[in-house]
This record gives sequence, C-alpha cells and structure tokens, in this order.
Amino acid sequence: MDPSLAARTLTAATEIATAALSGDDPEAVLDLVVRSAAALAEADLCLVMARGVDGSLTVEAAHGAREPIGLVLSPRSSAARVARGGVPIVADDVTTDPRTSPYVPRELQGYGPFAAAPFGTRERRLGALTVYRRRGGPPFTPATVDVLTAFAAQAGLVLVLAEGATARQRVDLYEERERIARDLHDVIVQRLYAAGMQLDLLARKPSRKLAKPDATRLGDAVDQLDAAIEDVRAVVRTLRQPDPEQPAARLSDSARAEIETARELLGFAPTFHLIGELDDLPPTVADNVRAALREALSNVVRHAGALRVAVHLRREGGVLRLTVADDGCGIPEGVSRRGLNNLRERAELAGGRCEVRSSPRSGTSVTWEVPVP
Repeated sequence: MDPSLAARTLTAATEIATAALSGDDPEAVLDLVVRSAAALAEADLCLVMARGVDGSLTVEAAHGAREPIGLVLSPRSSAARVARGGVPIVADDVTTDPRTSPYVPRELQGYGPFAAAPFGTRERRLGALTVYRRRGGPPFTPATVDVLTAFAAQAGLVLVLAEGATARQRVDLYEERERIARDLHDVIVQRLYAAGMQLDLLARKPSRKLAKPDATRLGDAVDQLDAAIEDVRAVVRTLRQPDPEQPAARLSDSARAEIETARELLGFAPTFHLIGELDDLPPTVADNVRAALREALSNVVRHAGALRVAVHLRREGGVLRLTVADDGCGIPEGVSRRGLNNLRERAELAGGRCEVRSSPRSGTSVTWEVPVP
C-alpha cells in the first residue's frame, strides 16, 4: 500500500474512533465514515448500508448524492452478498457486470465502477460499505479495494465497540438511577415519614396544650413534610421510568421496613402476613403498594388509638391484595381523606379498587387490590 494512502487511512480511522467512542451522534459518525471512504477511494458516491433481518440492505448514510438515503437493496444484490459472506467485490461497471446488474436500483443506474466491502466484524456483520464512480470513470484498482476493505473493517470494529460501550453506559446509568431511587425511597422518605408522624403525635398529646398559632405552625410543618414525601416519590418514579420493565426492588423487604417504622411510632409491632411472590412485580405496582401501605399505617398511627394492627399482603389468582386492619376508634369526623382518595384513584387507574371500612366499634380496615401478571 502506498505509504501516504496508508497514513490517510490510519488518520481517517482514528478520527472515526475518536468520534464514535466519545459518544458523538451515530448519524454524524456514519457521515464521517462515508466521507472518509469516498476520499480514500476517490469515489463519486459512497454508501453505508445496514443489514435487515431479512438480509436486505438499507442505506443509512451517503456521500456524493442525497437521493440514495433510505434506499433498500434486495437480499440477492451483490452488496447484500458481501454483507453476508464477508468477501469484497469489485466491478468495472455495476450496470453491466452479470454479478451486479440484475439488482441495480434506478437511483444507481448512472454509475459504472463499483466496489463493496463488508462493514463490521466477523462476529458482528453490520452491513456493507460501497463506493461508485460515474459511468465512464476508471475502475477501482485492487489496491484501492484493499484500502476500502481494511478501512471498512476498522470503522466497523470501532462502531461495534462504541455500541458495546454505549450499552454498558446505559446499564450503568440504569443501575445508578435505581440506586438513587432506592436510597430516596427507603431512606429519605422513611425519615420524612417518621418525622411527620412524631410531629403529628406531639400535636395530639392531650397533656400538651399548644397555643393556636403554634398548633397551626405544627400542622403546616406536617403538611409540608407530606408534600415533600410526595415530591420525593415523584422523583423516584421519574428515575425509574427509563426502564419501566425492570423488576421492583424487593417489595417484601420495603413492606417490612414500613411496618418497622409504624412499630416505633405505635409502641407495638403490627402483625404481618405475606402470601405469594412479590419481588417480580412491575415498579409502578410495587410503588403503589408501598404508598397504600404507608398511607394506611399513617392513618392508624395518627388517628386510631389502636392496640392491635394486622397487615396482610397476598398475591393470588392474578390479584394483589393489601389489607391493613386495626381495632381502634375509626377515622374521626373532619379528618382529611385526601391520602385515602389518592389510593382509590391509584387502584382504579390500575384496574383495581380500594375499600375503606371504619367505625368507632370495630376500627378501620383498608383493602387495596389490583390485577397483576
């Protein structure tokens, strides 16, 4: 190979590697590939074609003409055979050579000299890199075809590596987002929730008479904590949204954490019965169950004066059912039911239901259920 041509090939390959591995837009990288290949082969037109599942080729980038972009070549075309077999091909005239002429589309009828090289690696054949000269132009020499083949292999390898690096970065990003979401939910929300419960209990102690302005400020502080909890939950949902099918992070463990928080505030431990597999639920369902459990236990702590609390979480027959029952005084008149109404809305949006039964004699029972896979 001519030393100057070898140097230009190396420079072009290095430029493409830098762009691809730096995370540049894939279209910009492919545009760089076709411009570089056209310059190295002294071609009038250069195309990068990607393989389809049926073996056809689709033009993803072009230099020298705009029209071929989006053009689809038959699986029986010479370029498709190159993409499958990994062996380059060269023709003096693409429209008359019997190996190539039957499948030349209208958009390429004005070209003569033609060469195609496999694009990608032996393990990951992405497609083909093709070059053309106008009809009547000089054919591509074997040396030029060798340069094109080497360049296509190098550029294809870079894109395969960049694709792998991008996939790893995406996985790392999802894992980091899930870690942050888990920390926000399992640590920050728990602390805010516990602080709000303690402030609310403080305000309700019969032995402590607060001046009306102080009681108002304390109530406002509790409301602000509730709002902060909702804001954090919204952030958690947003963080988890990029990968909605990712399994939930051990709902059984976080349910036990919610009950442990209630135990500290109640002074006794609620009973907990769990039936069925809970840790493969979609994140949205798991988040709604946590919200339902937290809201139900919050009502028990704030209003019930209960001596016994029972939590049942059952997944059976395509239904997930949460029941929180206490033997307290029921939900007092005039108490805001905003949280319970939100749970009803969540359940109904998911095709389920939320039922609340409460009386001064029998206490309160909250049943929240939704269909699950």
